[in-house]
Parts: sequence; C-alpha cells; structure tokens
Amino acid sequence: MHSLPVFLRLTGRPVILLGNGEAAEAKRRLLERAGATIVGEDSEARLAIVALDGLEPVVARLKARGILVNAVDRPDLCDFTLPAIVDRNPVLVAIGTGGSSAGLAAALRQRMEVLLSPKLGELAMLLHDAREKIRQAFPDSAERRLAIARALMPGGVLDLDDPFEEDPFWIDDLQQGADWGLAIIRLCSPDPDELTLKQARLLGQADRIFHRADVPAAILDRARADAVRIACDAPPDAPGPGLSLDISMGNE
Repeated sequence: MHSLPVFLRLTGRPVILLGNGEAAEAKRRLLERAGATIVGEDSEARLAIVALDGLEPVVARLKARGILVNAVDRPDLCDFTLPAIVDRNPVLVAIGTGGSSAGLAAALRQRMEVLLSPKLGELAMLLHDAREKIRQAFPDSAERRLAIARALMPGGVLDLDDPFEEDPFWIDDLQQGADWGLAIIRLCSPDPDELTLKQARLLGQADRIFHRADVPAAILDRARADAVRIACDAPPDAPGPGLSLDISMGNE
C-alpha cells in the first residue's frame, strides 16, 4: 500500500491554493465543498495545493515550512493526492491511484456512483442515531459489531442491495442472529484476483483467519485489517464467536 487513506476535517481550516485555470478552480470547488478557508502562500496552513507552471520552487518553499503539498499533475512532488469522490453524505468513498491516472480514478468513480444506493447516507444516519439503542442491545463491542455486520450482509435486515426503508423493529431483529461459526476456504490459486465473489466476501466479513503457512500474504491482505490472523496446521476445534475462516491451498 503506497499511501494511507485518511479523511481530513477541513471546516474553517486554512488551506493554501496557488494557481489559475481550470485545474486550480476544480481544486477550489473541492476545498469549498469541504468547508476549508482558502488562503495564499504566506499564510499559516498545514496543507497546500499548487497548480502552477514551473511549480518546483514554490513546492520547495512550502515543504521547507513543513507544509504538506499536492502538486497538480506532478505525483513525484506530492505529499498527498486528492481522490475521486463518491458522496453519499455522510458516507464518502474515495478512489485514488497514487497520482498515476486521474482518468482511471474518475472512471472508477462513475462505476461506483451506479453501484451505491442514493439512500446510503440515510442508512448511515439511521445507524448513527441508533447507536445508543444498539449499545443497550449489545453491551459487548464484539457482539455489537457482529450484529451490525449481520444486518448489512446480503439477506440481512439492512441489506445494502435492498431498497432502504426504516423498520422500527430492526434492532429487535438484530438480536435474532446466531453466531456464524467456521467457514472453509480452499484456494485454487495463490492469486488474490482469482478469489470467488463468495470467498472475497467471507474474507471481508471474518473476525479471525486461521490459515496454513503457505497461504500467500496477498490473500490474507484481502481480509479486514482488524481480523486476527492465526497460522495453524489444521482447522480449529473451537474457532470462537463470530465468523472465522479456515484457509488452505486446494491441494491440502
């Protein structure tokens, strides 16, 4: 992973923007949408965006002051890049290519716009407003996370693929779910791009991953970052609560 994606709250904060023309105006519109205060080069700020010809000296001056810089069309000079964004407020999906191709990021954004429901933001607010009720129903944080994951998965009470309609009893329905147990994945290839859709979905949902030593790291990287990885020689007898995966190569 070449960069760490982060979401910065810029409301009321100064950001230096230098340049003219459409490239600079596009960045201005983006900063204004984020609530930033746009300032000049001599102002105090932590971030700067530079859209100028012959920008190297300006970038050098800004970096000498400890300012993180985005140099438009110069990824080699960038401390950060600006992603293509799918906005379902408060849900944001950011797509980055490390500055290699803004066109590719834009094309991916257009595909994501079609895939993601326009009501996704309403669903996020529903979950936000119900946080205290969910905590009361599931005092244990691990059980709470599992219940929400069950609700959002295909066929769940908050299935992302279904038209969203608020059900006043959906929190009660969360408590009907049972522990998921252990799922088995036998890999036909060490290439993560050859995972089936079901295997990729299980990797994204699992709480812990039991795996043989020869399972490639590239496969394990497709799992949730917070999922526990446990190397073992055989499937576990007691995998624990939630969803566990046992992964091995298909020749086992």
